[in-house]
Amino acid sequence: MTTDMLTTDKTSLQRGLKSRHIRFIALGSAIGTGLFYGSSESIKAAGPAVLLAYLIGGAAVFLVLRSLGEMAVSRPCAGSFGEYATRHLGPLPGFLTGWTYALEMVFVCLADITALGVYMGFWFPDVPRWIWLLAAVGVIGAMNLFSVKVFGELEFWLSLAKVVAIIAMILAGLAIIVFGSHGGASVSNLWSNGGFLPHGIQGVVMSLAVVMFAFGGTEIIGVTAGEAQDPEKTIPSAVNSIPIRIVLFYVLTLAVIMSLDPWQHIGSGGSPFVEIFAGLGVSSAAAVLNVVVIVAALSAINSDIFAAGRIMYGMAERGQAPAAMRRLSRNGVPWLTVVIMIGALLCGVLLNYLMPERIFLVIASIATFATVWVWLMILLSQVSARRRMTPQEVATLKYPAPFWPYGQIAAIVFMAGVVALLAFSDSTRIALVVGAVWLALMTGAYYLCMRRRPPEAETLEAPKGTEPDREPVHQY
Repeated sequence: MTTDMLTTDKTSLQRGLKSRHIRFIALGSAIGTGLFYGSSESIKAAGPAVLLAYLIGGAAVFLVLRSLGEMAVSRPCAGSFGEYATRHLGPLPGFLTGWTYALEMVFVCLADITALGVYMGFWFPDVPRWIWLLAAVGVIGAMNLFSVKVFGELEFWLSLAKVVAIIAMILAGLAIIVFGSHGGASVSNLWSNGGFLPHGIQGVVMSLAVVMFAFGGTEIIGVTAGEAQDPEKTIPSAVNSIPIRIVLFYVLTLAVIMSLDPWQHIGSGGSPFVEIFAGLGVSSAAAVLNVVVIVAALSAINSDIFAAGRIMYGMAERGQAPAAMRRLSRNGVPWLTVVIMIGALLCGVLLNYLMPERIFLVIASIATFATVWVWLMILLSQVSARRRMTPQEVATLKYPAPFWPYGQIAAIVFMAGVVALLAFSDSTRIALVVGAVWLALMTGAYYLCMRRRPPEAETLEAPKGTEPDREPVHQY
């Protein structure tokens, strides 16, 4: 691909995403490795009671998305929550939020591509994992250089395939349970193997670190606002439907999986969905599900690269990232950010070559830290903005977040608790260390680079062709 094909003077993203695109991009990012592979870790921690953890976590994420939706409908933009944090919390929190979200997308992509290599081992156990990852990086890189409309359509069909497969798996599992085609399959497996709470409430609490990783990526709804055709309709529609669908998919699928076989039999040598059906002797179903989980991983990586590109584009617009990140391809894609993400995935290929057995949980815990940090910033941004609004301004909000202010306070406390949980396990404690070092380095970078810029360089840049922003500070 030549340079003139990539570069262009365009600096405005295209509004090519429809409501169905946004819904399924969010599904594509959230229904992936966290469900198809990472769920085995959360099941080990909590047993069947992991279902409670997914319900609690899903409720907290719903409050985050509603808070984000309130801001995104009022002020749709490419930078999304990075801009909202800058506007309502200050330049430093906005800088940290944007770059930490980019870090989140990097580590989520690394987790997804690591899982993809594990899935391929189902068919080719003797082939080194890194070979499959290298091939996947090439395919995904090409997919992300399409126009946003083509990307949205492609992601729609990839995510739809996952949703259909999950529903089919639920129905097949229920049929096995109801008709007794496998002697060990029974709903009683949810409470007869050590009880519903085999590790007590402590197990449910400890599983939350992995559970929240599974919900990571749903905030991409806010990122898509800058390219949505009708944000006032598409964002509320997506926000209202996504959490319910995800919770139903997670809770129903895991309930079926743990009913088909005792939860103690679920391992981490592959996708628990594939392992269960293979163990039941349904080899054809296991093979089909393995195809599905591979597609799911590719879809999730695809969505995450899209999100990272758009958040860094928005940061470049605000002067918080190199100006080169605003340059778009002729298809309207911020191509430099795609190249950066592909470089990060190549690092993941190297890590899988060097330490294939330990990499997933370490990467997932770091991604959890970054994800929860971003969710905290979304909640704090919305709370800060609301507190400075008059009752009249609140009344004019087109999509107000519910349960104000107690729901937001509860969600903030919950997210802070999830971060604290990372300290209680040897395998996840590294996430706190990496997170603290990252925030310290980014704070240093802000004071070294951003504070040297002239004051006008830190103001939010108005879109080309519009009047400068003269709204009061509390307006979105």
